[in-house]
Amino acid sequence: MKQVIVVRKDIKMSKGKMAAQCCHGSLNAYKNANPSKIEIWENEGQAKVVLKIQTLEELIELKKMIAVNKVPHHLVIDAGRTELPESTVTCLGIGPDTDEIIDKLTGHLKLY
Repeated sequence: MKQVIVVRKDIKMSKGKMAAQCCHGSLNAYKNANPSKIEIWENEGQAKVVLKIQTLEELIELKKMIAVNKVPHHLVIDAGRTELPESTVTCLGIGPDTDEIIDKLTGHLKLY
């Protein structure tokens, strides 16, 4: 079991901003997950992996694939209070779900 957060590389964010956006994606995807999968994930140590994606278009296509496969997820859209313009899509939290399902959908992406 794991959770993946996919971050856009085509926007400039400080490390702190990126960390905060990843936290939003992680927490909100977690809230959308099946309680039985959450329990397994928590008992296995709550594995999280941060991956990179090059463009907004690629991220949106990935989100569509995630939704079709009924994997819990959350698209993070920034409020625009600090570094980014309002409504900037920054990342996508995915899971937790089984490694097999997550890898099938995100295995082509590289570690951030």
